[in-house]
Amino acid sequence: MTSTDLGFTPATELARLIRTKALSPVELTRAVLERIERVHSVVNAFCTVTPDIALAQARDAERAVTSGAPLGPLHGIPYSIKDLNYTKGVRTMGGSFIFEHRVPDADAAFIPRLSKAGGIFLGKTTSPEFGWKALGDSPLTGITRNPWNPAMTTGGSSAGAAAAVAAGLGPLHQGSDGAGSIRIPSSFCGIYGLKPSYGRVPMWPVSNNDYSSHNGPMTRTVADAALMLSVMAGPDDRDRTSLEAPPDDYVGKLARDLKGLRVAYSPDLGAGLRVDSEIATAVRSAVRAFEEMGCIVEEVKPGFTDTQEIIRVMWSAHEAGIYGPFVPQWRARMDPGLVACIEDGERVSVMQYIQMRDRKMAFWDSVRPLFETHALLLTPTVSVAAFEVTRLNPVGWPEHAWDWFPWASFSYPFNFTGQPAATVPAGFTAAGLPIGLQIVGRRFDDMTVLQASAAFETARPWAARRPPNLP
Repeated sequence: MTSTDLGFTPATELARLIRTKALSPVELTRAVLERIERVHSVVNAFCTVTPDIALAQARDAERAVTSGAPLGPLHGIPYSIKDLNYTKGVRTMGGSFIFEHRVPDADAAFIPRLSKAGGIFLGKTTSPEFGWKALGDSPLTGITRNPWNPAMTTGGSSAGAAAAVAAGLGPLHQGSDGAGSIRIPSSFCGIYGLKPSYGRVPMWPVSNNDYSSHNGPMTRTVADAALMLSVMAGPDDRDRTSLEAPPDDYVGKLARDLKGLRVAYSPDLGAGLRVDSEIATAVRSAVRAFEEMGCIVEEVKPGFTDTQEIIRVMWSAHEAGIYGPFVPQWRARMDPGLVACIEDGERVSVMQYIQMRDRKMAFWDSVRPLFETHALLLTPTVSVAAFEVTRLNPVGWPEHAWDWFPWASFSYPFNFTGQPAATVPAGFTAAGLPIGLQIVGRRFDDMTVLQASAAFETARPWAARRPPNLP
């Protein structure tokens, strides 16, 4: 296989080739590193590449294969880490000049698990400054561009991870999601992204955004996401909110007959959310695949309580509380939208914040009844397809100094509830830009979300299609 073909090959297939000695971990790692360098000027997916670490790990992996040593589930498989997550000895900038030279002395909680499983660490993928928005540009690392059309955004904040998957820069990439940051860029870039149940993958250092951030896999195939999640998941005492349960057999149980499964479909979350017509049409067509698989699909008006005021108040307050102290010194080198968000957050009173938090906690009571009768909820992932880089909001949508939530309002409600939610590629616009279908599961039921995703992938395959015109 060429280096390009290796970069697009699923991890499950690469693992088989390595175990049967048909592929060398060193050969694979060199091929992916070469491809990262070749397409960097087009997509800008990686802000820090670690070739010395990757090749040293690959040589160790190769020796293990040739000596007959036990092999982990990710043995010899390349992976990346989002720049918001600490990596021991490797700079973690958070997309900000403020931490341009920060080199942590510890790893995020799940990273040693990837290494112990035999994974090969390629480096860090880009994020907007501190992951504050659902777009792919940073004052420090520049614009990350969509492989399907480099004039368009990747979405964010797991921008580089999504671009890396879509551009064939290796199979496994980690993302994080506090208000849609796995699902939005995965939708825009035509890949699979899974936000697991809150606490399924431990978070340390713990994010100070009121139990909303999730870590999860971003991949080309559902099986690869299941494989990566099986390694990342599991409790960790440093994160007191991590779930006690060990990982399920996500790979082994992936295949399932969905006949008779009760599935809800809502084109607008019952809140009249605006959705571009091409997105609505593609999503409705994708929902029919579940009917064809024998699911009992019902279009619903969920009756969820409104959350837009909640997210605006709490999001700006969190940004202000965490990053506000940096503004006096760093304003000129920070994202102006982030500064505007912080300044709005500084005007939020303690009383107002507590009232919004109370509404956030009560939101679950409006969501829970739907999932007492339905195993899944299907919606658009995002209201729009990818739009022009440098824009905060698409043309024709309300302009604002920092508020990007109107076009991304299908995602953050399920950060409030902590439910598992995935996005699967569901088609393309007339301009050739990907469209995503969101699959939301019951509390803690990551397995059914993965199974439904895999069944949809079989019914409407996507992984063989590659962005045109990449080097």
